[in-house]
Amino acid sequence: MRFSHPACLAVFFTLLGVSSAEARDARLQGAFRRANENGWTVVHLEGSPAQIGYQHGYLLYDQIEKTKAAIELSVTHEVNHSWPELRATAETIFWPKVPQEYREELQGIADGLKARGVNIDVIDLTAMNGYMEFDYYYSELTRRKGIPADHTVAEHCSAFIATGSYTKDGKIVFGHNNWTDYLTGSHWDMVFDITPASGQRFIMDGMPGLIHSADDFGINAAGIMITETTISSFHGFDEKAVPEFVRARKAMQYSQSIDDFARIMKDGNNGGYANTWLVGDRKTNEIAQLELGLKNVTLERSKDGYFVGSNFPINPKLTAEETNFPSDPDTPNLCRKRRWEQLMAENKGRIDIDAGKKFETDHYDVITHEYDPNERTICGHIDKSSRGLPGWQGPFGPAGTAEAKVADSTMAEHMSFVAGMGHPCGVKFDAKAFLKLHPEYAWQEPLLEDLKANAWTVVSASNRP
Repeated sequence: MRFSHPACLAVFFTLLGVSSAEARDARLQGAFRRANENGWTVVHLEGSPAQIGYQHGYLLYDQIEKTKAAIELSVTHEVNHSWPELRATAETIFWPKVPQEYREELQGIADGLKARGVNIDVIDLTAMNGYMEFDYYYSELTRRKGIPADHTVAEHCSAFIATGSYTKDGKIVFGHNNWTDYLTGSHWDMVFDITPASGQRFIMDGMPGLIHSADDFGINAAGIMITETTISSFHGFDEKAVPEFVRARKAMQYSQSIDDFARIMKDGNNGGYANTWLVGDRKTNEIAQLELGLKNVTLERSKDGYFVGSNFPINPKLTAEETNFPSDPDTPNLCRKRRWEQLMAENKGRIDIDAGKKFETDHYDVITHEYDPNERTICGHIDKSSRGLPGWQGPFGPAGTAEAKVADSTMAEHMSFVAGMGHPCGVKFDAKAFLKLHPEYAWQEPLLEDLKANAWTVVSASNRP
C-alpha cells in the first residue's frame, strides 16, 4: 500500500492511533495497535527491549491505566495489603531478580506512559506483572508463623492438549480458558504479537502493561505451543528465586523445544503462581505436561495422547507435601477433571479446532448431569453458583471464565489462534444487574465491567496494521 498525498497519510496515521510526527519517532517504527476485533485489541511490537516497552506503553497508555486500577483493587482486597505495601514487596522481592532485558522493557513501558502523561512507574509495572504471585508470598509468610491460611490461592483455568490418535489430523490441538475474577478478567483482552531483537517471535494473549501472558497461552516461531492451569491449594514460596512472570516470558520468547521450556521454567523457580504446564512442539507433534511445584517437579511426554488441566495436583508426593488440596472427589476441580476425561474419550480421533471451542465453553455438570454453568463446569460461572468456590470466591462471586483460546499445529505454523473474548459460550455477564442482586460485592462497583458474549475470532501475527 502506498500513500503520497498528505491527507491520505494523515488518515493512515490516524488509523494507527499516532500522529505523523509520532510516526517519525524511531522508537515507534513498526508498531501498531488494532482494536475492536470481537472484543480483542491486537498489538504488534518489535525491536530492542526498550523499544518494545516504549511501544507498549505509548500505544496502550489508556488501557494500562484502567488495568492497573482493576489489578490494584482486586489484589489489595485479596491479600489485605495496600498498594504501597505491594510496591515495596515488588521492589525488594521481584525487581532484584528481573534480568536486564526485562528491566529495560519495563522501563520502556514507563517511558512510553510518561510520554502520554501517565504517571505509572517501573515499580508499579513490576507489581502489576507479579500481582498473582503476591498471594503465594504472603500466604507463605503466614504459614511460616504457624497460622492457617483463611483462603487458598485463586483457581485459574481449564486447558487441554492432545495429539496422535486423539486428534483429527494426528497433529497437536490445544486450548485454554481463563478463570479469574471479572474485575481483572475484562482487561485480559490483548493479543500481543512481539518480534524481539533476540529470541523467537511470539503471539500470546495478555493484559495491558504486562510483559507476559499471565494466563499463559501463546505460540512462538519455533513451534512451541504453551498453556497451563494453576495448581490449587498450593503453598510454598522462595523469595530469593526468580519470579514466575520472568520465567514464563523468557520461556515464551526463547524456547525452541520442550526441553528448553522445562529448563527455563525450572531455573530459579520461586514457587510463585505454581502451574501445571501443557506444552507442545508442532515440529514433532510431541506434547508434554510439566507439573512445576517448588520441591516436586515432574515432566511427562507423549506423541499419542492428551493432557488436561483444571487446577488439580497430579503427583501424590507434590499433593501431600506442597498443597492442602481437599480429598473430596467432588471438589469442583476434580469434577472438571472428570468432565475432561469424558470429553477426551468421547472425541478420540475427532479433536480439532471446532471440538476445542466446544470443550472450552462446556457447561456440563458431572454431579447433576445437567448443562448448568457454575463452578464445577469447564467453562466456569461462579457468579451463578450459591456455593461459590470455597477458599477463593464466596457465593455468587463475580468470577469464572473471562476468555478462551484454541489452536492447532497448522495455526501455530502461521502464528495464529482462534480466540473468544468475554463469554464465548454465549452467557453474558451484566455488571449493573449483578451488583443490584448482590450488593455484598459493591466494593467492586467502581470498576466491575460487563463481559459480553463475543464471537470467536481468528487472531494472527502480522507486520501490517
